[in-house]
Amino acid sequence: MTAAPIIVTARLGDADFAWLDEQRSAYFPAERNQLRAHLTMFHHLPPSIERELMTALKDEARDPAPRARLAGLINLGGGVAYRIDSDDLAAIRARLADRFAGCLTPQDAAGWREHVTIQNKVPPAEARKLLATLEAEFQPRPLAITGLSAYWYRGGPWEAIGSVRFRG
Repeated sequence: MTAAPIIVTARLGDADFAWLDEQRSAYFPAERNQLRAHLTMFHHLPPSIERELMTALKDEARDPAPRARLAGLINLGGGVAYRIDSDDLAAIRARLADRFAGCLTPQDAAGWREHVTIQNKVPPAEARKLLATLEAEFQPRPLAITGLSAYWYRGGPWEAIGSVRFRG
């Protein structure tokens, strides 16, 4: 099998995942929706670091789960995402980014905007309409982050490499 880039995500708690995934299923164009709801931390790490990456994820998972909250909505132009606020998760990402600094693509080396996309690749007017609808009823609330996961990206649905749960 050919080498593929690695994607790293924060694992969402079961109830939060189910709710966000339901939103994604409802609003993401079905013909383009190959993935379940996810909170991406890194988009494209080289396959050569797989073993060291999994060690790093296990090291991070020794600590308590990061505190996080669903904080608002983001207009993506052609889509909508929920904004996530978590200083704890941002610190984990910063440590991982520092550890793998020489391997980061420009996208992953740039600033990180924590979010879960529920709509993408739609006309801007459609995105604005959904944004207005969701903002009218939105209430900030806690969001459970239960672990970290790594996946191979081979052009379609992601293939799991491994996942670790926070234990602290």
